[in-house]
Amino acid sequence: MTKLSVNVNKVALLRNQRDLTFPSVVGMGRIALEAGAFGVTVHPRPDQRHIRRDDVPAVAALLAEERWADREFNIEGNPLIEGHLMPLMRAHRPTQATLVPDSVDQNTSDHGFALDDPAVIAALKPIVAELKDLGCRVSLFVDPEPEVARRAVETGADRVELYTESWARAFGTDQERALLDAYAATSEAVVAEGLGVNAGHDLNLHNLGRFLSEVPHVAEVSIGHALVADALTMGMAAAVRAYLDVIASV
Repeated sequence: MTKLSVNVNKVALLRNQRDLTFPSVVGMGRIALEAGAFGVTVHPRPDQRHIRRDDVPAVAALLAEERWADREFNIEGNPLIEGHLMPLMRAHRPTQATLVPDSVDQNTSDHGFALDDPAVIAALKPIVAELKDLGCRVSLFVDPEPEVARRAVETGADRVELYTESWARAFGTDQERALLDAYAATSEAVVAEGLGVNAGHDLNLHNLGRFLSEVPHVAEVSIGHALVADALTMGMAAAVRAYLDVIASV
C-alpha cells in the first residue's frame, strides 16, 4: 500500500505567527505517527518562514525514538542553495532526501527539475552521491513528462517525486484524463529505469484516491497543506486516519 508521510510545515507556519512554542511541530508529528503515518516530512527554507533550523534536529530526534524505528524522516528542499540544505542533511541524515528546485523567494514549490538540461544533471550528480554516502534514499521532484523524468537515473537518484499540483488543478475538469495519462506514463517510464515513485503537492482527500487508482507504482505520498487544514476541523489523528482510509480504499 502507498505510504503516507505528513508534512508539518504548516504547523510551523501557524506557530511562527506568535512568539510561542505551540502548536508543536514535534507534538503534531508524534500524533501523526501514532495515528499510523509512515513518516514525517519537513521542508526548511532559508528564510525560516515555517520550519526553523532548530525544528530539524527536534523532528530527527522524534523519528530516532525506538518505537518509530520502522518510520521515516524526510527532509526536502533545494540543495543548490549554498550553505542551506546540505548542512542539515549532513547533520541529521534523514531516511529520505527529497530534492526540490524551489528558489529562495518562491511561495511554494511549483515545478520539477529540468532534467533535460545536462547542466542540471551535472550539478545534481555529486549531491546525490554525497547524500547516498550519508545513507539517505534520494528522490528528485519531477514534472509529469516521461522523457524528462526518466533522466533522473543519470543523477544516481533512487526515486522521483511526481509534482502533483497540475493534477490538483485539473481534478474535476475536462483536463484531468490527459493529466492522469501523463502521470501514469511518467511513473511507468521511471520504473522502467529502475527508480521508485513518490508523489506530492496539493493532494487532498478529494483528489488523492483518483490519482492513486490511475497512477501505478506510487510508493509514498507526502501531504502537508491539505492534511493540516483538515486537522483544524478533524484533529490531527482523525485527519491522518482519513487519508490512510483513502489510500487503503484504492
